[in-house]
Amino acid sequence: MKIDRLIGIITVLQNNKKVTAPYLAKKFEVSRRTINRDIEDICKAGIPIVTTQGNEGGISIMEGFKLDTTVFTTDELEAILVGLKSFDSVSTHSASHKLIHKISPNRPTLMSLADSVSIDLSSHYKDSLAPKIAQLRVAIQQKRVVMFHYYYNKGENDKRIEPYQIVFQWSSWYIFGFCLMKQEFRLYKLNRLWDLQTTEEEFIPREIPEECFDFNRHIPDNYDITAVFDSSEKYRLIEEYCFGCFQEMEDGRLLFKRGFTNLNVAMDWFLGFGDRVEILEPIEMRALIKEKIKKMSERYQS
Repeated sequence: MKIDRLIGIITVLQNNKKVTAPYLAKKFEVSRRTINRDIEDICKAGIPIVTTQGNEGGISIMEGFKLDTTVFTTDELEAILVGLKSFDSVSTHSASHKLIHKISPNRPTLMSLADSVSIDLSSHYKDSLAPKIAQLRVAIQQKRVVMFHYYYNKGENDKRIEPYQIVFQWSSWYIFGFCLMKQEFRLYKLNRLWDLQTTEEEFIPREIPEECFDFNRHIPDNYDITAVFDSSEKYRLIEEYCFGCFQEMEDGRLLFKRGFTNLNVAMDWFLGFGDRVEILEPIEMRALIKEKIKKMSERYQS
């Protein structure tokens, strides 16, 4: 904390010709005596500080002395600010504004440096995501086991895990941790995770196998499907799976081949296209689609 305060005082002095001890004491929420000791320590570090008495008095850095504070280029600083602003969208406090104020509180141009890029990582869920992420970050730092109720395609269950890393991937937020019941590393989606509690139980961090950091292994896409889409769905295939994910056939339809996580995930996605797609392979999926359509038809007949 003291080092942070000393850096903060130096930054204030760099950006102001002269400030008073009461001003610094109020800004950093310490006593004037503490500020006086901090000024002495700054002088011992080789930065010449001048103090003057009277109505026009105050504390300043000796005229002609200038610290080289050019740590980042403009492009580097912009990248940092864009990253911090994006994390602000799922945070309970603004990290980007604090950094801007520390770097240069009197240069408002920095406030708009990264305004050309806006990234919202919360989607529609900031009210629920931000507290979860904040709580999990503390649990990770304190190495405490967390508990929560989890909903998934097989039902719902209570989980106890050792949290290791918060992950944003596949357009969603996850917690990567060691499941104490399954005795293995797993990913849990934060939107399916509720009643989060941090326990008093501490854990000793485990050695994580390198392959566990390949998060794609947790959601494999080895269920291969071949389908033909109407040409009207070209925009959506490009939007979701990028240009080149299909081949245009002579009649204008789109031949699509891709691996999916599992049959249920694939079924839900393809059914969303209605009659604008036909599954060619595998045969088992064609049969399941037929059965699903039959059941849907029966439901709407009653």
